[in-house]
Amino acid sequence: MKQSEVKELSIAELQEKLSETRKSYSDLKMAHVVSPLENPIQLRSVRRAVARIATELTKRELQ
Repeated sequence: MKQSEVKELSIAELQEKLSETRKSYSDLKMAHVVSPLENPIQLRSVRRAVARIATELTKRELQ
């Protein structure tokens, strides 16, 4: 998810997307522990998406 996409979402949508993305990240981590992922770069991209969404939420709360 790109930063431009994150900026377009409302706060409620961001919170929902954050929980979905965090769950996806934990599922990917568990799958990677059991057997190596075909594309381990997915972990990095999902982790960064979580960070982008969390950063945008924090930025909006502080405004």
